[in-house]
Amino acid sequence: MIQGIGASAGIAIGKAFVLPNWEWDLPETGIDAVDLASEFERLYEGIRTSKNEIEYIKNEFRDIVGEEESSIFDAHLAILDDPVFMNEIQGVIERQYKAAEVAVKEAIDHFVTMFDLLDDEYMKERAMDIKDVGNRLLKHLLGAPEITLPSDTQPYVLVVKELTPSQLAHLNPSHVLGVVTMMGGKTSHSSIMARALGIPLVAGLESKLPAPIQTGDLIVLDGESGHMFVNPDKRVVEQFECVRTEQQMKKEQLELLSAVESVTKDGTQMRLSANISSVKELDVAVKYGALGVGLFRTEFLYMDRSTFPSEEEQFEVYRQVVQKMDRCSTVIRTLDIGGDKQLDYFPLPQEDNPFLGYRAIRISLERQELFQTQLTAILRASAYGKVKIMYPMISSVEEVRQANQILHRAMADLDARGIAYDADIPVGVMIEIPAAAMIADLLAEESDFFSIGTNDLVQYVLAVDRMNEQIAHMYHPYHPAILRMLRTIVDAARNAGIPVSVCGEMAGDERSIPLWLELGVHDLSMSIQSLLRVKHRILNTSALEACSTAQQCYKLPTSTEIEKLLTDFNESSRAENQARKMDKGKDSHVS
Repeated sequence: MIQGIGASAGIAIGKAFVLPNWEWDLPETGIDAVDLASEFERLYEGIRTSKNEIEYIKNEFRDIVGEEESSIFDAHLAILDDPVFMNEIQGVIERQYKAAEVAVKEAIDHFVTMFDLLDDEYMKERAMDIKDVGNRLLKHLLGAPEITLPSDTQPYVLVVKELTPSQLAHLNPSHVLGVVTMMGGKTSHSSIMARALGIPLVAGLESKLPAPIQTGDLIVLDGESGHMFVNPDKRVVEQFECVRTEQQMKKEQLELLSAVESVTKDGTQMRLSANISSVKELDVAVKYGALGVGLFRTEFLYMDRSTFPSEEEQFEVYRQVVQKMDRCSTVIRTLDIGGDKQLDYFPLPQEDNPFLGYRAIRISLERQELFQTQLTAILRASAYGKVKIMYPMISSVEEVRQANQILHRAMADLDARGIAYDADIPVGVMIEIPAAAMIADLLAEESDFFSIGTNDLVQYVLAVDRMNEQIAHMYHPYHPAILRMLRTIVDAARNAGIPVSVCGEMAGDERSIPLWLELGVHDLSMSIQSLLRVKHRILNTSALEACSTAQQCYKLPTSTEIEKLLTDFNESSRAENQARKMDKGKDSHVS
């Protein structure tokens, strides 16, 4: 067995196809001064062709996986417009009289080396984007053909040193059983896209292979654990075939629970909603039994375009979501850009720490005309169903009051225009900053509801960037400090008589269920893929036993002990359920 990084879950078994590693080795081709103009024209034509190609790939890929994942290619387009990258290329041509392709190659090498030297896994993986874009530009400058994948219908496991998002976009998921990469990790764009496509991927195998993988070798990989086998014996193949079959059966069984209510064995009801980024996700959410939209990430409406969306454009999208949810509520989070979410047409200032900088509600309160336009569109949609407005990244009472002043201006504008809206629309805040948690009692007096965003809350409380592979092991959602902070937030909401829900990753983690039951949080919003799995666990959980387990968690001093206790409880509930099924089968057989 070879241990890699599990980057996209799933089992893959099949013959390897090894994608050749195309390394450019260019002669030092010089040019004369009189050729500078034509060389620059070659460069600009290559850039135009590359942009058109990337736009085509992006649009093609968007139809498969949606807006969020296809926006990865916006980063590639941005590189071709980046003045630093382009100045580097132009400088080599102009000052050293080198051909355009040589200048591009030197610029790629310069930036890739610079990023690789940084002690930051995220930046190392961004170097992959530079190489992808640069090689595309080189291809057009040299008139070189693309490396093509097998065109027949025989499924294969793709093996490659580095897999670029451009290459992944051309893969047919029905032909590609899985992917093995020598480089990369969980946070690379290719890993993100592989997860969106549902393709198992094991990464980071550089220097771990006893011998190079050859095309035709039998590969068995587990994209969750990161385990991989090359030409294993029949026993290993049969073992993983059984696991794969079992996973598929579980998926089909879970789908039978779509219309079943989420109620514990002893009668405690839980409300499960979906986190979405686009209208197209709603059909699957409804199919899986989501009882509403607990988080509509509106920032993705602002991406993949050249200008801010108008009031009318936003209204149409919000209206569609609200009407599709019928009598179920839709929580619409206002614009949350900044950090890792950038807009090409709205350049944000360079910051040493963008996650602690100019983002989310801070931008909205400064760009009030932009904020009012969005609030007006949301208010108009509220005439068509149950809508709630949620402000992100709130850290003070002043921010809530300022946001509400702009909301009231939007209401006055609609009154003047004679347009209907819900005058009593609930307005809440996302609790995702430690400051907000510590003044939750004060914020509760200004809010109609709370939604706990556990992703950022954990990151900020523990001062751990979970995108940084070097310290990702320190990102502990079950840290005692997190549990105490959750109780503080929930107690404040309860004392003020307002509802509280959870919309971060912890909401979709089965191990967290005892914590929510003990805290009295019965409203969870999660990724669509987590809905049925969490519902299944709730149906097979005793609220009484879960609360007892959670109370023990609050007495433990380490996240390791807390996580073990919650995991053990989860496994024991699963084992008890299996035993109950077996007993029922025996009784049926006897009768």
